[in-house]
Amino acid sequence: MWAQRFAGNILHSRVLFAKNAGSLLSRTQPIGLLASASVAKPALDAFRGALSSSQQNQIRSVHNLQPRRRKYKKAQKGRVPVRTGGSTKGNYMAFGDYGLRVKLGLRLSAKTISAIHATMKRKLKAIKDLKIWLRVFPDIPVTTKGTEVRMGKGKGAFDYWAVRVPKDKIIFELSGPGLNNELAKDAIRQASFKLGVPTEFVIKSDATKQPKKSEMPPTTTPFQHAK
Repeated sequence: MWAQRFAGNILHSRVLFAKNAGSLLSRTQPIGLLASASVAKPALDAFRGALSSSQQNQIRSVHNLQPRRRKYKKAQKGRVPVRTGGSTKGNYMAFGDYGLRVKLGLRLSAKTISAIHATMKRKLKAIKDLKIWLRVFPDIPVTTKGTEVRMGKGKGAFDYWAVRVPKDKIIFELSGPGLNNELAKDAIRQASFKLGVPTEFVIKSDATKQPKKSEMPPTTTPFQHAK
């Protein structure tokens, strides 16, 4: 993380230096050389635009899953959410043809998510144009303390990023030309060994795809007035 910030600060300082140098040249050069400064200004603007677009289009690697920024560097422990109100968010297939669903709630670390992604990608290496969608993202900082440490003295130091996954949520989806049920099922079976909870292999169909909002059942029982 600090390396990315350091590189960003270097690029920002270079842009500021080029901007100040251009303004200084426009002040000190004769009138006959102002044309070169006017020609250099559009190039500087193009460079600045390309730099900003490259910073906006950065794609984070699956081996470095962490939020770009967070308001607080530590968080309370919390609990895995139990959906008592009937919510089905994330329980349906939305992107791919095959999915990996967890049958029990758990807390997933970024390291485990990266290991699952690497296992499926290695198992399906022969499939060209394979697409893997990650439906969860580790954005909760987890802290730890050493063993045999007395109580107090503040919260522990940051250890890793994690995400709370409720029951029946789909965490990975697969799709690609030439990917059949047998290959996808075998890859998801290998990946499920790293979870430690019961899992389910999901195939996209009318029953598992995301329904329309008008077709979804009500999450609560309609209120009935007492007679």
